[in-house]
Amino acid sequence: MANIINLDRVSKGYGAAGQLLTDVSLGLDDDARIGIVGLNGAGKSTLLRLLAKSEEPDSGRVTHRRDLRVATLPQTLDLAGELTVRDVVLGTAWLPTSMGAEHEWAGDAGVREILDGLGMPYLGLDTPVGPMSGGERRRVALAALLVRESDLLILDEPTNHLDVAGVDWLARHLVTRRGALIVVTHDRWFLDAVCTATWEVADEQVHTFEGGYAAWTLARVERQRVAAVIEARRQNLLRKEIAWLRRGPPARTSKPQFRIDAANALIADVPPVRDKVSLQRLATSRLGKQVYDLEDVTLNAGPKTILDGLTWQVGPGDRFAILGANGAGKTTLLRLLAGLSTPEGGRLVTGSTVRAAFLSQELKELPGDLRLLEAVEEVAKRVKLGDRELSAGQLAEVFGFTDKRIWTPVSDLSGGERRRLQMLRLLATEPNVLLLDEPTNDLDTDTLAALEDLLDSWPGTMIVASHDRYLVERVTDTAYGMFGDGRLVHLPGGIDEYLARAASRPGSGVAPAPGVPKETAAGLSAGDLRQARKDLTRLERQLAKLEERIVKINEKLGEHGSDYDKIMELDAQLKAAQQERAEVEEAWLELAEQVPGN
Repeated sequence: MANIINLDRVSKGYGAAGQLLTDVSLGLDDDARIGIVGLNGAGKSTLLRLLAKSEEPDSGRVTHRRDLRVATLPQTLDLAGELTVRDVVLGTAWLPTSMGAEHEWAGDAGVREILDGLGMPYLGLDTPVGPMSGGERRRVALAALLVRESDLLILDEPTNHLDVAGVDWLARHLVTRRGALIVVTHDRWFLDAVCTATWEVADEQVHTFEGGYAAWTLARVERQRVAAVIEARRQNLLRKEIAWLRRGPPARTSKPQFRIDAANALIADVPPVRDKVSLQRLATSRLGKQVYDLEDVTLNAGPKTILDGLTWQVGPGDRFAILGANGAGKTTLLRLLAGLSTPEGGRLVTGSTVRAAFLSQELKELPGDLRLLEAVEEVAKRVKLGDRELSAGQLAEVFGFTDKRIWTPVSDLSGGERRRLQMLRLLATEPNVLLLDEPTNDLDTDTLAALEDLLDSWPGTMIVASHDRYLVERVTDTAYGMFGDGRLVHLPGGIDEYLARAASRPGSGVAPAPGVPKETAAGLSAGDLRQARKDLTRLERQLAKLEERIVKINEKLGEHGSDYDKIMELDAQLKAAQQERAEVEEAWLELAEQVPGN
């Protein structure tokens, strides 16, 4: 291994934003796979520009290996409207001169594979760029980088505008790609799937860690415990994050096997991420028995049929994830439940006690003439969330707004901060039903962890449409898929089942993993693969039943607190169920290793 880039005592700052980096020294190997994390505004994108030499440091030096080919996807880009997809992907319309037009395999078929993988099977090579959305232009630009060989690929938020299948395809493509990689993203599943090291930008420095997001989270907890200078609330939040990382087979399979004994020691006294029984009880008391009943509902978006004769029930305390490609109709469904539209056929019955809050993808008009704290207090000065009562200032702190920042005028907030304020004001209304459309947009990893911790203890019904795999697995219990055929399909296997079903549908636009045929994987015939997937689904159902049994036994333990004999009997049943769950989890893990997409 040899360094292809070196930073020697580099410093960089901007007038109003202040100093971002001070005396940073780093080296980048030729096969490095680095994920960069940090709070919004900490200097992540600035570090990328310095590494790419698209911006010069205020002091210090950035050196590149001679003839280094650097391919960069910035957060914002400008493509001329008269260009076609072919001009952008195969030409040199916007690429740096160091990249040139070298592309050994980038014929029409190669470009087609990448465009399909990024969720754009409908684009032809002669399609003009002008009418495209910003998200489509960004994905076309990403395709231009992926068709070429480069020594270093620098990607700033590459998962923005990708659906869950596109994120999965991109992760697999990058894992098999040669050369070094640096990526800034808030998608924590993506960081774990792709990166072998993490750089944290904080306090004007860059701290380096081995491993992806999960390993970085553990390292931070260990560092905090040794230093003993971080307040207890933040410590507990990170330890709870570790607890989730180590619980549940679908969550564990994509995480590296890092220092298991240390992780178990850290979470020994941490309670489960969610107390489902207590939350269900609270949700029922707040909502009654009825939330949403859809009876033979037909729903259209213009000429396109989104739902065709759907019958579906949403009850108190349900936590549903809605999965689907861009344009499948997830937002349209949420708007229906929010009362912003009506079905073309059938009937939607909403419970009389439902107070729904809908977080849309658009930034709603915020009171720009108020300061941040005033904008929250305009909705409520104190907020009760489950068993927690918070002042407006405390709620703002949960969303990453410091004491100084809460007095910032709303008109001066960044896009990410405005998104956080939008969510904050939504929760301040104390809804009992949350309808969240891509809630992770523009949020950094620390804010996401805090948001998830808040949602873990939130007693109500929650329906989330998101491409953020980590969030979906963390805060929801049940997944449904929309595949463009007018149905809402229950997915017991969660995102993995969604990806498998989507890839097997003709014209779905979901590409198989790079180098892996749709119906076969290394070591498995097509028949064996289908059987393995069936076995995975069976094991997942078995796990769900065991979880229900364990919950019921715990309930009975609480009911028979004074009956010693009964407690001993129930304790034996509990241990047996937990042992069986561990065995089923182990079988799931072994089988999942053999099946692509797990």
